[in-house]
Amino acid sequence: MAVKRKKILFAVSEAVPFIKTGGLADVAGSLPKNLDSRYFDCRVIMPKYTCMKAENLKTLKFLCSFTVHHDGRDIYAGVFTLTKAGIRFYFIDNEEFFGGDKPYGDWYYDISKFCFFEKAALMAIKAVDFRPDIIHCHDWQTGLIPAYVNELRSDPFYSRIKTVFTIHNLKFQGRWGIDHMKWITGLPDSYFTSEGLEYYNDGNMLKGGVVYADAVTTVSRTYAEEIKTPEYGEGLDGLMRKRAWALRGIVNGIDYREFNPESDRLISAFYNSENFSLVKNKNKKALQKALGLSEDDGKLLIGMVTRLTDQKGLDLIGQILETLSGDDIQIAVVGTGDERYEAMFMEAAQRHPGKIAAYIRYSDEMAHKVYAGADAYLMPSRFEPCGLSQLIALRYGTVPIVRETGGLKDTVIPYNRYSGEGTGFSFADYSPECLLSCIRYAEDVFRENKEAWDGLIRSGMNTDFSWKSSALSYQELYDWLIG
Repeated sequence: MAVKRKKILFAVSEAVPFIKTGGLADVAGSLPKNLDSRYFDCRVIMPKYTCMKAENLKTLKFLCSFTVHHDGRDIYAGVFTLTKAGIRFYFIDNEEFFGGDKPYGDWYYDISKFCFFEKAALMAIKAVDFRPDIIHCHDWQTGLIPAYVNELRSDPFYSRIKTVFTIHNLKFQGRWGIDHMKWITGLPDSYFTSEGLEYYNDGNMLKGGVVYADAVTTVSRTYAEEIKTPEYGEGLDGLMRKRAWALRGIVNGIDYREFNPESDRLISAFYNSENFSLVKNKNKKALQKALGLSEDDGKLLIGMVTRLTDQKGLDLIGQILETLSGDDIQIAVVGTGDERYEAMFMEAAQRHPGKIAAYIRYSDEMAHKVYAGADAYLMPSRFEPCGLSQLIALRYGTVPIVRETGGLKDTVIPYNRYSGEGTGFSFADYSPECLLSCIRYAEDVFRENKEAWDGLIRSGMNTDFSWKSSALSYQELYDWLIG
């Protein structure tokens, strides 16, 4: 007898391969296709941005349209669909909200835009007759869906739907003045209390997800504990402690088909955990040449592919950068972000040609070259809910140097000089002194103990951070919710 598949709907603001600004898109694009399709019918709903790739927009199929009452008027919403890698995607169409050259823009406008999306998404699933057992919502852009589902319980279509809310980064919450939020959301006043959406006289969309969802997840075990504390809780630590019974941390994975040093067409030479000692240096030399660094096998080449923001610990790097430049190392930075950090790295590269390279723009090709060509990968984050870069670095045999926070603590095992075990180097205190000490410890092992360094590479490459393991954890969560 055929097993009745559980229906899961991912509600997201972005997903690969359609549009990406961060790790959320990787999760939304990769996790659904890694759930066991024998038992789960997983689909995705997201906005139909006009800035999506033209080849995808051309292949979308129109399904239906309806009007959404929003901001005091009735507004058109279309529903389009496309199947990609076996997963059905639904797209909410409205060029007034989803036009332009980027998915996010003005904060005030984004709040109204995603309130519209949340309302339209719930209307769309009824219009196309797909009633999910679970709607899995992601970050503040979909935080009101659990509240709306709660409000719609009297409608038989929505009465048995469960909701999961995943926090990818608690810092971003979707807050605006409470009177405006009441108007935009259309929810009754009873939702805007301290027990609901109210937060210091604002309405808070992320809080709505945490309060009204049947289960709450975040993207690593350690971050799930950290957000219960004032230091990391972004003002919601009390709520996180109150909902601790419903909160669990599940580490993200990465797509091992996209990130595979044995077949990656963006790198100079293929390799694996058995032959890296013979091949990986070819990628190092190619990276050094591409970035104008001195071509020298003996120098520890430290790579970073990152958003240049405070979260990433760049203030610590700024305090030790000149000191580090005196060491026998090289540093390669790829990314964009805050102007002060862009300037910091560009000026350092000018002062230390051949030792420091600053590639201040994002290039997927250059990112892959750094993952494959660097010896070590630096992530001294102030906080890091999960982090994907360290997982990619491990996959490519590039030894992580990280701060012990969030997903970095969960995924990088610190090197033990006595047992030889470990996959990288880590430090705990958020200070320039601890960061410098950790980097120099890595330098010493790189120069003085090649056997231990190769052991770190091999262990990292053989650790499984594919979506397979994470998908099993989500499947267990779904089974817990709906039996």
